[in-house]
Amino acid sequence: MLGKVILLFLLIINIALSKDSNMSIYDFKVIDINGQEVSMSKYKDKVILIVNVASKCGFTKQYEGLEKLYETHKDKNFMILGFPSNQFSNQEPGTNEEIKEFCSLTYQVKFDMFSKVDVNGENEIALYTYLKNKASGIFGTKDIKWNFTKFLVDRNGKIINRYGSITKPEDIEEDIKDLL
Repeated sequence: MLGKVILLFLLIINIALSKDSNMSIYDFKVIDINGQEVSMSKYKDKVILIVNVASKCGFTKQYEGLEKLYETHKDKNFMILGFPSNQFSNQEPGTNEEIKEFCSLTYQVKFDMFSKVDVNGENEIALYTYLKNKASGIFGTKDIKWNFTKFLVDRNGKIINRYGSITKPEDIEEDIKDLL
């Protein structure tokens, strides 16, 4: 009997894992900063940099580098997706409207911004669960450790790399160019 239970358990895990392996980044839907649902399939055939952002963080100045990357490469099918998160020392306390205004006025952000989300824990959005499962952090950790963690995605939706907060946008540019 125990053998059958173990076999059933392994079968369930195998089905769950195979389902995840068949999924792609394009299977997810997210909510933009204006409250509209957006299918990630909108970004098919684009190189994407996905970043969890915050307005009151020591790394907030990275918005400048992110916007520069976007402006430099947007005509080559490159997009940056900013996901505000307040999970790290409450460094993104504002509403979506306040975040949008801050990004626009302070850093002239023109890349796509999304509604404030959780990137860790029981309320994390499914897209971040997927990203973290496909590209773990340093020492194999899954959780996002801080604001401005970045995921680079190729034109086919494959997660190429995960970069920590201290990695500046300009330090990723060569990796981006290799994919364009």
